[in-house]
Amino acid sequence: MSRAALPELPSTHPLGAMLPGLYAADDFAQRFTSGLDAVLSAVLSTLDNLPAYLDPALTPEDFLAWLASWVAADPDPAWPLARRREVVRRTVELHHRRGTPLGLADLLELSLGVRAEVLDGPGVRWSSTPDTELPGARAEVVVVRVRPGRSGPVDRARVEALVASVCPVHVRCVVEVSAEEEP
Repeated sequence: MSRAALPELPSTHPLGAMLPGLYAADDFAQRFTSGLDAVLSAVLSTLDNLPAYLDPALTPEDFLAWLASWVAADPDPAWPLARRREVVRRTVELHHRRGTPLGLADLLELSLGVRAEVLDGPGVRWSSTPDTELPGARAEVVVVRVRPGRSGPVDRARVEALVASVCPVHVRCVVEVSAEEEP
């Protein structure tokens, strides 16, 4: 889609009608402003529809990448348009859950179309007495169990790359892939 001058697009605010009465009957002034109307009609149309440009479900496809940059989304251009729109729409929600098991599972489902279960052991340990041993065993590894979802077979390399990109540096993450689909 192009937002360049569109001769067939009528201006919603013709400039000739806004001129003072002295120029309303002037043929040259009316022709000159009608030329400007043809150039400005695309700009005015865009401004009149600005809320639609800021909605991932309605924005033109070429604006989607620009809108994604506003919310720090990184949709793959190879994905279908509907999936890219959904990723941009849910990115802020995913940022709120970043670093949590639910956030990782949602990110895997949204981005790759796989079902995931994240097993990371106890998340918080504390003691009310200073200088005592912390209760519970330390979790050595975070296990991400993945099974096929809406996208068909699991691409292990893509899953591991996505998990590695969001896994904290001090945590070791292991991906387990199950061949069976969810019941």
